Amino acid sequence: MQPSEVKGAEGSEGLGCTVLHVDMDAFYASVSLIAHPDLRDQPVIIGGGWRSVVLSATYPARAFGVRSGMPMARARRLCPTASVLPPDYDAYARASEAVMAIFAVVTPVVEPVSMEEAFLEVSGARRRLGPPAQIAQWIRDTVADEQQITCSVGGAASKAVAKIASRAAKPDGVCLVPPHEVVPFLHPMPVGALWGVGEATEAELHRLGLHTVADLAHLPLATLRRALGRAAAERLHTLAWGTDASLHPVTPARTERSVGSSETFAHDIADPELIRRQLLRLSDRTATRMRHAGMLGRTVVLTVRFSDFTTITRSRTLRAPTDVTHEIHDTACRAYAALGLQRPRIRLLGVRVEGLTAGAQTPLQHRLDAPVHGWRDAERAMDRAASRFGQGAVRPASLVGLTRRSEFDGNPR
Repeated sequence: MQPSEVKGAEGSEGLGCTVLHVDMDAFYASVSLIAHPDLRDQPVIIGGGWRSVVLSATYPARAFGVRSGMPMARARRLCPTASVLPPDYDAYARASEAVMAIFAVVTPVVEPVSMEEAFLEVSGARRRLGPPAQIAQWIRDTVADEQQITCSVGGAASKAVAKIASRAAKPDGVCLVPPHEVVPFLHPMPVGALWGVGEATEAELHRLGLHTVADLAHLPLATLRRALGRAAAERLHTLAWGTDASLHPVTPARTERSVGSSETFAHDIADPELIRRQLLRLSDRTATRMRHAGMLGRTVVLTVRFSDFTTITRSRTLRAPTDVTHEIHDTACRAYAALGLQRPRIRLLGVRVEGLTAGAQTPLQHRLDAPVHGWRDAERAMDRAASRFGQGAVRPASLVGLTRRSEFDGNPR
């Protein structure tokens, strides 16, 4: 029996599906392809050199057997025609923050699982947005329109079943499993589809002759306890019947108390101008994330790590909260200048903003001598341009030509 709605098919409105699991489709690859539209529908692998591992792969590359975590050397042998793109962690972070902001429009009860997936409790959103099927479609349409990537949505009365449903909906689909359809939906599946069943557990279940969820569900619990132990057996048994409550309810993420960015350099740096430019890059990255999250902060923290791994931090508190790159960078530079370093050998720089508050609830005191349209308006305009034309379309002039590979070959954190 099929769930009520799979991959956009007409059917039930998903009544009873109070939990949605939203998972981006090939997230890292999809975000990377925004800057490479000519590679769409082609096999593409996101990763580094031959000694690294695959971060992500497009579905055409997956058809050749390429998987995340696979050694790049093996992936290239499996799919020699694939294009290989380096990871763009800044773009991934920005896309993730934007997607999470879309989820927050639906419901305040959002539990991020990773950069690319989250659980949403939507029972309180029905009056405003409609039944679960309509909410799921709105999420997919909005993510596609605003971020140019696709996502799959699974819905059920529990997180465990919703996660399995989103996997069944991939790619770019919806799968809603109301309570009365849970058992027919789960039981034909392989045991490896259950949440928490990894390779080792799957191999042990196969050794017991259990290959489908139905096999596991109908095995006497006492037999399963003897084979796997009491706790594991009881959890798998409830998962197989779709009654596991240990993963419920959806737990909202705690509000971030700080936002920051750091850069570890492949080669120590000492040039004062380069250091100032790196602080601008880090301040810009931090401020952009704050604006996307709708947060303001008052305390700027500078981190400096030297070649001998000695690390120092200095903080400065502003008179008023901010999310402006110019203000954060100026504060970080003043904190650095106060150190009085003479030709240091710096391995890492970091800029962090603490004391965060929600921007919508934080009054801003404008200076009387400030222009009507200042840095904040200019940077928000840059954000809009980046959202429309891609990251890098607009940037501070002093960062033009400054790239991770060409100038310092750093490793982002």
